[in-house]
Amino acid sequence: MAGAAAISTPPNSLARHSGQSSLLASKPNSLTNRSHFKTKGFDWKNKSRTLNISSFKEKKAEDFAEVRNDKREPTPDDHVKRVSRVEEKKQRKKSQRYTYLVAAIVSSVGITSMAAMAVYCRFSLQMEDGEFPLLEMFGTFALSVGAAVGMEFWARWAHRALWHASLWHMHESHHRPREGPFELNDVFAIINAVPAIALFSYGWFNKGLVPGLCFGAGLGITVFGIAYMFVHDGLVHRRFPVGPIANVPYLRKAAAAHQLHHEGKFGGVPYGLFLGPNELEEVGGLDELSKEVQRRTKKI
Repeated sequence: MAGAAAISTPPNSLARHSGQSSLLASKPNSLTNRSHFKTKGFDWKNKSRTLNISSFKEKKAEDFAEVRNDKREPTPDDHVKRVSRVEEKKQRKKSQRYTYLVAAIVSSVGITSMAAMAVYCRFSLQMEDGEFPLLEMFGTFALSVGAAVGMEFWARWAHRALWHASLWHMHESHHRPREGPFELNDVFAIINAVPAIALFSYGWFNKGLVPGLCFGAGLGITVFGIAYMFVHDGLVHRRFPVGPIANVPYLRKAAAAHQLHHEGKFGGVPYGLFLGPNELEEVGGLDELSKEVQRRTKKI
């Protein structure tokens, strides 16, 4: 009976069972093939990446080997050459400082002596007739002080509005390492001397209150120029030794303030020289000023 029941199973059920078994048998094969293809492709990518990395490492190793081969142990001749270059640089810098020092002394002594002689001669000639031009003398000395103070404000304005603007192509030489004892920026000192000479000349060859005032203005511009040269060129940039001037506390603050101008920490402020600490106080830079003063003091 059981054998008959097994034999009497419908053929469509057998077909259905056989189809399901074939499908079940084929699915694992298809999945296996897909995973096999994917695995083969991934292995190929990894293989190419491995080749690229290995070639990159080999190239780096070759470059490093070339660099190591280029580096050789220094010889005694190299040390001698290095020392000679340092000594040559020191001698050149010393020569430049000496050249500028001679120029500064000659110009300062010459201008100061001429100004003093001009003041003496002008008033001695005016008093030959027995007159004592008190008002004219007072106006001359008052305007000399006023012109010296006014030059600080003029220099501050010109520094910001002209030297760092349309005249930057000349002033830029002052913000770069100097080559030689002079720089293109020194031309501004000559430019400022022109009105001083003109005012001096007019006041010398004419008498009266107005010529006396012009004479005083020329004198004030001259005094400011000499002081500016010693503080700016000597104390700040050390183009020549200034002696006891470096021990004046306020001048040390002014020098430190100008150094901050070159560092550009406050947008170029201060643009003035003698009133530079006041400008820094307005922008909140007194702490940096104190640090710079201490740094320059230790360096000296």
